[in-house]
Amino acid sequence: RKTVDSAKIATVCEEARCPNRTECWSSGTATFMLMGDTCTRGCRFCAVKTSMTPLPLDPEEPRRLAQALNEWDLDYIVITSVNRDELEDGGSGHLAESIREVRNQHPDLKIQILIPDFFAKERDIKTIVDSKPEVIAHNIETVERLTPMVRDRRAKYHQSLKVLQTIKTLDSQTYTKSSIMLGFNETEEEVVQTMKDLREVGVDFFTLGQYMRPTLRHLPVKRYLAEQEFVKYKKLAEGLGFLSVASGPLIRSSYKAGEVFMNGVIENHRRKLVN
Repeated sequence: RKTVDSAKIATVCEEARCPNRTECWSSGTATFMLMGDTCTRGCRFCAVKTSMTPLPLDPEEPRRLAQALNEWDLDYIVITSVNRDELEDGGSGHLAESIREVRNQHPDLKIQILIPDFFAKERDIKTIVDSKPEVIAHNIETVERLTPMVRDRRAKYHQSLKVLQTIKTLDSQTYTKSSIMLGFNETEEEVVQTMKDLREVGVDFFTLGQYMRPTLRHLPVKRYLAEQEFVKYKKLAEGLGFLSVASGPLIRSSYKAGEVFMNGVIENHRRKLVN
């Protein structure tokens, strides 16, 4: 926390009030949130601050991020960001520069980036793909029926699917990842259909977690799922062919991301050997 504060780098671990931050930090994974701490969108589940006029981008942020990593013994980082819809490129250039700066100073570090949808513009998605992170994630967040209620009106279900599909079209070797929250009164059939939709566009890694209301201003929890329901969803997702699945009440999209990534790669390698 001291390193993050001194480098003036936000982490989604703290901004989004993640319940797992100490566990992830102590196991060598951290999630950094770039482009400020204020989002131009207002999803009804998210604790991050919102404004249509956030502060300008800090051109020194990529360098400060790379330098902050000198203080930590990390082997895997997750870079995420707020949405910056007011920017011509949605901030894709800034995020790509951050990846390159980290790569230059820490060539052995594995990088996962969780990106906004950029309104599914291929030009901006390509900017991220060309910076060569190991994993590019984009969260679909919920099932199609509930998307207008849960997410900002500018975030659309099929738009998110197009983002994930475009990544694979631009570079089939890039690993992709997505996540949904449960507890908004979705049905099992809808969850399974979401899994199928994600597999259809080639998503490799998938996580499911329980939605927890960050404040009374946010959407209420409709239902808390039992542990065995998460176990069932994990088996269903694995049966659809995801390389790695993390499913549980406290699972978040970047929870133990390095572990999920490595387990997925190992499992994929084993399958190739068997075949």
